[in-house]
Amino acid sequence: MLEDSPAPPRSRWTADLALAVVFLTRLPLRLSGPLAEDAHARAMGWFPLVGAGVGLFGGAVHGLAALAHLPPLPAALLALGAMVWLTGALHEDGAADVADGFGGGRDKARKLEIMRDSRVGSYGVLAIVFSVAVRASALAALAEPRIVIPALLASGALSRGGMAVIARFMDPARADGLAARQGRPSPGTVALSLALALAVAVAALHGLAAAAVLSAALAVLAVAWQARRQIGGHTGDVFGAAQQVAEAAVLLTLAATVA
Repeated sequence: MLEDSPAPPRSRWTADLALAVVFLTRLPLRLSGPLAEDAHARAMGWFPLVGAGVGLFGGAVHGLAALAHLPPLPAALLALGAMVWLTGALHEDGAADVADGFGGGRDKARKLEIMRDSRVGSYGVLAIVFSVAVRASALAALAEPRIVIPALLASGALSRGGMAVIARFMDPARADGLAARQGRPSPGTVALSLALALAVAVAALHGLAAAAVLSAALAVLAVAWQARRQIGGHTGDVFGAAQQVAEAAVLLTLAATVA
């Protein structure tokens, strides 16, 4: 009896990218066949590319708003709203849960319990409000679509490039959560994630890429350090918080540099 031959690299990469799209967006892609045990970990390598696509979608909406002669702030809010719709508010939800857990829990067990609760508390509401306000104000300062679109491309990629790093070098905070089921990505997956994030940033921002990369890296490190201190590891919500903080950091850095 013949054994099934392993999938060729190209089809495996396509499957990994499709899984990354399904995981990070609400696009109705169909996945063929059962998922391999390490499929979710491998898919993390493609997160920056999906993030760039999300940013491009938001940039297109911003461009249409500018064509309609909307002021910079409404155009920025529409762009963010489009990205939130495309991702199903996945990262915003994670950031809200982290804010509620870290802000309201007395110890690790209580923090994790709060983070698992579907209800949103005052810390979570404020986290979402501040996230939207900071990013919208930064985009409004950038103002012009020719600047906003590259900024959203780069921030979308860079803010998701650190997820594989967190998953590789930090242990899950709980044994039964999403982060634990995803598994630990390989060094090759981490390298792919960082390479894609860097490539998108350089292509979109040129000379400003270094400042954007540094701000994203510091933001991810800050969230990871706080997660290790508060709950001893990472969760799916920590990924969301890292994405939100890193995206805001990149956009603020660009606003301070360009505007």
